[in-house]
Amino acid sequence: MAETMPHSMPAPLTEDAFLADRQRFWGSFTTFTLISLISVVILLILMAIFLV
Repeated sequence: MAETMPHSMPAPLTEDAFLADRQRFWGSFTTFTLISLISVVILLILMAIFLV
């Protein structure tokens, strides 16, 4: 029988890499939230202009 090779395990996550990942996620989330908020405000302004 052929010996099976162990699956490659990902490198353990360091505290700095974890923090960088969290900061990248938070930055993406806040950017998405800001763009969504601006889009809703613009949509409401356009509705107020065209529906009045």
